[in-house]
Amino acid sequence: MRRSGSLLIPLTLILMYYAFWVFLVVFALRRYPGLAEYLPVGGVDDLQASDMNTFEPIYTRAERELLSPSSPIRLLLASIGAVIVTVPVSWAYFITSRARRIDQSFLQTIIILPVVVSGIAMIVVNSIALAFSLAGVVAAVRFRFTLDQPSDAMYIFVAIGIGLGAGIGAVSIAAVISFTFVLATLVIWKLEYGKTLAGPFLTMLTRRDAGEDEY
Repeated sequence: MRRSGSLLIPLTLILMYYAFWVFLVVFALRRYPGLAEYLPVGGVDDLQASDMNTFEPIYTRAERELLSPSSPIRLLLASIGAVIVTVPVSWAYFITSRARRIDQSFLQTIIILPVVVSGIAMIVVNSIALAFSLAGVVAAVRFRFTLDQPSDAMYIFVAIGIGLGAGIGAVSIAAVISFTFVLATLVIWKLEYGKTLAGPFLTMLTRRDAGEDEY
């Protein structure tokens, strides 16, 4: 099991990575306001204002934007944005992995999965028929993939969440998901949370002696 080391250097690099891309997007939007039509940095405003009693017209604004003539460009930029915000997730896996050898195919899956999911989200958009058709196609395919660690499933779910955010034109939400996940993962790994029950607080919380192995 790897011991947690200093997070100063990797956390600084990760924060600089996020800050660089945020600054670049904000600068591009202020310098060239017309890019707002192509950059998928919104798309969730209608989710808050939508009528909760309705079912079908949820992604109205996202549907209008994704089905517009500029949709291929938006999908391309959304896919690139999904990859950009997924890269720090792979770094978190590098830092916290307990395995001596990294599974390259798993890392490639983490990076590519958001691109695939964003494309699927754009295809489905607001169509229930397409959603059920997609579910049928996926059910017909038998996946043979096992995860070495239970914690690896979190990275798959985060990659899917990032892809969905990018697919509805909300890369900013995908970036928040990525940043929060990376930060929480590194902090929990650094604190070695749950490794032992030693300490007065955990002893009081669990009502278990520090040297007691089993209840």
